[in-house]
Amino acid sequence: MARLLKAVPDAWVSVSATTRKPRPGEKDGVSYYFKTRDEFEDLIKNDGLLEWAEYSGNCYGTPLQSVRDHMNAGDQVVLEIEVQGASQVKRRIPEAHLVFIEPPSYEELEARLRGRGTEDEASIKRRLQTAHGELALKSDYDMCIVNDDVDEAAAQLIAYVNEQAEGNR
Repeated sequence: MARLLKAVPDAWVSVSATTRKPRPGEKDGVSYYFKTRDEFEDLIKNDGLLEWAEYSGNCYGTPLQSVRDHMNAGDQVVLEIEVQGASQVKRRIPEAHLVFIEPPSYEELEARLRGRGTEDEASIKRRLQTAHGELALKSDYDMCIVNDDVDEAAAQLIAYVNEQAEGNR
């Protein structure tokens, strides 16, 4: 995402809300909007989220107003979300373009999760189980990018975002 933001001046990446506890170094309003379960449920009740999902025992969602504000300003709005949320976005905003970023292999995904050192074994197992179902949905996306080389994956994403922006002008 950092490379996309540098290469596409009018790109804006949304900040998600979550019920997950902050990890070391994460800041509220920058990394995520950290919410209690009750605060998050209020956002759902009051149509304050464009999309939301429960993932690995925590809730994640995209604040709707900030997305609307940036779309109205003409920005290229980028959401970094999982598959449940992506299908909700597509239903609410049919012209949205969905890009699926996939790992080069299931084994590599597991190595990356373990290499982070931020999650316990039960959480890693839940994430890997969820990944199996998510990978089966990649054909529902407009484009798939295999993240085996970060430079190449970033270049593909940047090219796609720019291509879509040109098509909308």
